[in-house]
Amino acid sequence: MPHTPSRSEKVAIRDLTYHVRHWGPEDAPAVFLLHGWMDASATFQFVVDALAGEWHLIAPDWRGYGGSTWLGRAYWFPDYYADLDALLTHCTPGAPARLVGHSMGASIAGTYAAVRPERVAQLVMMDFLGLPPTTPEDAPDKLVQWLDALAGEPPALRRYPSHAALARRLAQTNPRLTPARAEFLSRHVGRVMDGGEVMMACDPWHRVQAPVRYQTEDVLAGWRRIRAPVLNLLAADGYVLQRFPLGSDALSARLACFDQGRYAVIANCGHNLQHDQPEAVAAALEGFLERA
Repeated sequence: MPHTPSRSEKVAIRDLTYHVRHWGPEDAPAVFLLHGWMDASATFQFVVDALAGEWHLIAPDWRGYGGSTWLGRAYWFPDYYADLDALLTHCTPGAPARLVGHSMGASIAGTYAAVRPERVAQLVMMDFLGLPPTTPEDAPDKLVQWLDALAGEPPALRRYPSHAALARRLAQTNPRLTPARAEFLSRHVGRVMDGGEVMMACDPWHRVQAPVRYQTEDVLAGWRRIRAPVLNLLAADGYVLQRFPLGSDALSARLACFDQGRYAVIANCGHNLQHDQPEAVAAALEGFLERA
């Protein structure tokens, strides 16, 4: 089956150039698709192909990913909130937005919906319900690791001799990927480097962990402020249910943060449910998102 064609736009966002991918007619209801860590906008292609209705899908490559500007130095996570704020102002000025985020993209979207509730009409979080709690005792080591990373050799990602070699690696990492999907991802979420080798289209500096610990209670307090309806899509074999099993108090407590929340478990898929079960994800999205 042929893929739904996308088109690219270059947008000036906070002194950077953002690559934004679009699918569908511009006068259709807009939905923003926000990718996760070490990924890029084309990761949503299979879900886009499976959608039954007409939507204007808008998917940025976050800073340091895909065709957006790579900093070549350590990243500061709060910049993503400001980048999203500027992107919504550019694409849908004055109108509340439908946000669909996967993993890191869901983390960004969830906190943004908490601090800019008037800008978010609906929110879908795909296989992200926060990270396990940390303790104050973890904080000094986080800072040590960050300082050591800045003082050491620049981080690097593995390079592959060809797109086919990267596709084989992707299929090895995720056995649910069909050969055709692995090949597509290798070409659209990969980048050809100067020497002709191929690597994931991600700035290696994303591998440097932040110098501050994850503040679980701060994140949960934010989710309690969200006004928009929220759908959590949980992968049956994904990170959320590995960390917080079904029926556990930890999972119930996190889901209870969302005043207008619901959740669904997508069967037979891992963390990248947009690759493993795009038809089920598309059906869940269209059953939740309002077209008005």
